[in-house]
Amino acid sequence: MSKKIFSGVQPTGNLHLGNYLGAIKNFVELQNKKENECIFCVVDLHAITVKQDPKELKKNIRETAATFIASGIDPNNNIIFNQSMVPAHSEAAWILSCVSRIGWLNRMTQFKEKAGKDKENASIGLYSYPVLMAADILLYDSTHVPVGDDQKQHLELCRDIAQKFNNDFNAPDFLKVPEPLIQKEFSRIMSLKDGMKKMSKSDPSDLSRINLTDEKEKISNKIKRAKTDPMPMPSDIKDLRERPEAGNLLGIYSSLKNQNLEKSIIEFDGKNFSEFKVQLSDALIETIDPISKKIKRLLNEEKYLDEILLKGSLKAHKIATKKIKEIKELVGF
Repeated sequence: MSKKIFSGVQPTGNLHLGNYLGAIKNFVELQNKKENECIFCVVDLHAITVKQDPKELKKNIRETAATFIASGIDPNNNIIFNQSMVPAHSEAAWILSCVSRIGWLNRMTQFKEKAGKDKENASIGLYSYPVLMAADILLYDSTHVPVGDDQKQHLELCRDIAQKFNNDFNAPDFLKVPEPLIQKEFSRIMSLKDGMKKMSKSDPSDLSRINLTDEKEKISNKIKRAKTDPMPMPSDIKDLRERPEAGNLLGIYSSLKNQNLEKSIIEFDGKNFSEFKVQLSDALIETIDPISKKIKRLLNEEKYLDEILLKGSLKAHKIATKKIKEIKELVGF
């Protein structure tokens, strides 16, 4: 049975290992299955929920597209586009926001985390962007959406919005209710300096993350300096419950090697952290260095990247425009 898969990444610049292992690596695997029809979106409308430098945003849109391609996503067999080039996303977001309930949005924990204590000063866009995310997905009759732990709640909201719209306008199954594709392991990569915090580009310390543009020496140095604990390498998965840094590094290694955590624990049982870190560095360099080189090469080919995004947006526009026309007819416009 064919699957229509929609995935989006914000163009916030400095994509890192967490973005790769938590999302982009999975995207590449999904496109390689014949039954999957994939749409990969650079969600630039989502990016402006917080203030952006316009020149940086333009650069980051291209960098995100370059990262998709450098990581192995084929622009000839998949749609790669940026959201702002398809007006139907904004139109659908408004219509669906009139179906969504304030109580549903008030339950979104990500807004509380991102807005912090000063939520009165946060933008309306930051509060309502889960509705735009629902529009992104529903416009393409997506059957499946890859989600990490932090996006599960948003997909549940998307499903609620689809069902309410269908009920309100007496149109059963008109908006397809998407299923989540959840990575069972390693979807949440943590900071190299603190195993309790998610790896993030906003962390002031560059040593907390592996950037997808890092070179060999930098990767090796960051892993050498990554936080561990004074205990030996764990011999059992239960040992990791109180050892977040060890668990995070072993999770990264396991994901790079496409093996489960138990196998990695057996592989390094009895060895010390310095031996493990050498092998982890080697695995990271083997995966990230070719991506880093290709991203840098593609960033010098702005015309090529712009052409990919334009071609993708024309294909996306054709699909989304048909759907928004049907949505408007149902609403009574």
